[in-house]
Amino acid sequence: MVANIPTTKRLSDLKPGFSGEVAAFSNEFVAGKLMTMGILPGTRLVLVREAPFGGGWYVKIGNYSIALRKQEAACIIMN
Repeated sequence: MVANIPTTKRLSDLKPGFSGEVAAFSNEFVAGKLMTMGILPGTRLVLVREAPFGGGWYVKIGNYSIALRKQEAACIIMN
């Protein structure tokens, strides 16, 4: 599901500790990759921490954790 939603709630703009539900993706190419990793619209996601020096984001989905590049995190629109 790709949507043109305002960018105010992109995962990359949020602070560690945020917990929310994935609403949509802003980039259809990255969306395919994220969905194969289990990040689907409606999935509950917790932003664990940001890597040093503006690196990736560590997120927890269910019982597993995933590291995302900042560009990938920017494509995830959260509720």
